[in-house]
Amino acid sequence: MNGLSKGIRKVEIALKWDPSAAGQPPTDLDIVAATYLASDPYEVPANVVHFDSRSPDGTIYLNRDSKDGKGFGWDEVMTVELDRLDARYARVVVGVVIQQHPDRRTFVSVVNPALRIREGYTVLAEDDFGDVLGATASTVAEFVRQETGTWDFHPGLNGFEDDPATFSATMGRVRNP
Repeated sequence: MNGLSKGIRKVEIALKWDPSAAGQPPTDLDIVAATYLASDPYEVPANVVHFDSRSPDGTIYLNRDSKDGKGFGWDEVMTVELDRLDARYARVVVGVVIQQHPDRRTFVSVVNPALRIREGYTVLAEDDFGDVLGATASTVAEFVRQETGTWDFHPGLNGFEDDPATFSATMGRVRNP
């Protein structure tokens, strides 16, 4: 980036999937975002935002939440206002988790999942979770604050086999390949 770049400022993470087949329990995917302080950028999240919550300062919030994929268009949508996030935060990690009720589910059992990350009208990333079919959760994006105060975007899926609570507590840790 050159000196005039403002970096990534405000992003929308959108998720959609088709409803489960008739007679099957509903599939419930959730977008989760975790913020990390500059003093602890990889271990313990300062805040975790998911359904029924928002960041204390209102910079990360869920616009739409689906428990079954029956919405029109994008079923879950989260907004992250990086340009308003306090300077003490160095990272934001965003993930998607499959609720594990009543049975254990992985992405291979989700019908037509899709992910889109965009800033304004510019699509930054799109994915179908094909690289993490055996996972119960996946990180989908990382936003890192640079010394200049701007934010960089790092796309990519990284699968987890954890329950939702464990995933949200560990999703930002550095993982060995």
